[in-house]
Amino acid sequence: MTTTATPAPTSGLEPRSFHLRVYGCQMNFYDGELIRASFIRRGWTEADSPERAQAVLFHTCSVRENAEERVHGLLGDLRRRKRSDPGVVVGVIGCMADREGEELFAREPHVDVVCGSRHFPSLPDFVERVIGGEERVLALGNSEERVDEVVRDLGGRAAGHSAHVAVMRGCDLNCTYCVVPRVRGRAESRPAREILDEIRRLVDDGVTEVQLLGQTIDAWGRDLPPEERDGLAGLMDAVEAIDGLERIRLITLHPSYVTPALTGALARSRKFLRLLPIPMQSGSDQVLRAMKRGYNAEMYRRRVALLRDAMPDLELVSDWIVGFPGETEDDFAATERAMEEHGFLQSFVFQYSPRPGTSAFERLPDDVPAATKKERNHRLLALQHAIARGRTPRMVGSESAMMLEERRDDQWFGRIHNGHAALLSHREGWRAGLSRLVALEAWNGRELLARELTPEAPIPPARLSATPPVIALALTPAIPAVPASGFAV
Repeated sequence: MTTTATPAPTSGLEPRSFHLRVYGCQMNFYDGELIRASFIRRGWTEADSPERAQAVLFHTCSVRENAEERVHGLLGDLRRRKRSDPGVVVGVIGCMADREGEELFAREPHVDVVCGSRHFPSLPDFVERVIGGEERVLALGNSEERVDEVVRDLGGRAAGHSAHVAVMRGCDLNCTYCVVPRVRGRAESRPAREILDEIRRLVDDGVTEVQLLGQTIDAWGRDLPPEERDGLAGLMDAVEAIDGLERIRLITLHPSYVTPALTGALARSRKFLRLLPIPMQSGSDQVLRAMKRGYNAEMYRRRVALLRDAMPDLELVSDWIVGFPGETEDDFAATERAMEEHGFLQSFVFQYSPRPGTSAFERLPDDVPAATKKERNHRLLALQHAIARGRTPRMVGSESAMMLEERRDDQWFGRIHNGHAALLSHREGWRAGLSRLVALEAWNGRELLARELTPEAPIPPARLSATPPVIALALTPAIPAVPASGFAV
């Protein structure tokens, strides 16, 4: 949808400058780096504030209603600026653009570009078309061009020891609450050679940790030609062999795709961070059926047993939705039992919010009261907090590799080989991304207190010298207060 108009002069803007704000998941931040690189490659500069930018861009998320409303609020703030400075170009990119589409122009008439998740590589062209006189640009749905270049431009990546790498896009599942298949499309795996080339170039740029991204990353390769279809197990073996890379993280798995082959590859890897996101969402079979998750509690239990039999030191991360349509108190109690049974180290807990375009929105009444959702959210986060506080102290007395992440005065914050947070006294010459072999000597209530064992040189990742047993946790009645939503450790 395009119409022509005479471009208005700018006042107070830095010509050919952009300001990008990114919201949502790790994939969005990765895509934000690609967007940034595409503008810089065209000769644009990045402004440090929207007030000085000729183009103000919002890369958005549609998973939760409040994420969209936040962007609408920021867009509203730009209305007055657009009236006084009509030369500014306003763009909405990503999942929210795909979901709302042309309706965005009606609700936010000062928006110039609405660009879906599969069209952002052309975003500089869209912005320049508006500057050249085109009133609006709308690009949604499938694109003839691939989102990922064969050779990624690393120019939009912030310096640092850790980097995201997308190995696939989209999702072939049909969870009733999720908008991802609609807005991001069906699953599309990147060829292994492109992924490996990107990682090698990142390592050459100083990266020691990569976070491999996919909506269901353990489904990687299922859509590739037979000669390239080694699955995530084969990809892990290939990434493991890259010299200079010290840690591999995976985000996010689906229980249905966990196989013995993948489990074996993870178990033999010395670089895999044994902190595995494998969302359960609910402990109730009735709720899981309504969500169309494709497994029940027993199947999830078997997949976790497969992983932990091979890696007893493995820690798990889960997402949970409380207050899903039809969720009873008994259903929620099953979720609490599942959280205790599996002993998740971390959890993201969300209150269900109906999302237009999903089958749950169309077919299932949002019948759990808001107050009940909030109360269950509090309870589950409190339980997660207590479980995590019971797991971390059991690392005391063992040895592990610790990757340095952030210097805090005379100490370094980092994570050991299975994701537990630790502190280590600083030594001259250390920098983020180095790995050290440490003894875990104490716990301060938040982090493990570590002592270096090999001061002479950096070391590759190592496993625990002794694996603590998995034990049942007894929770005390006095559970500490925690926020009503978000992330608990």
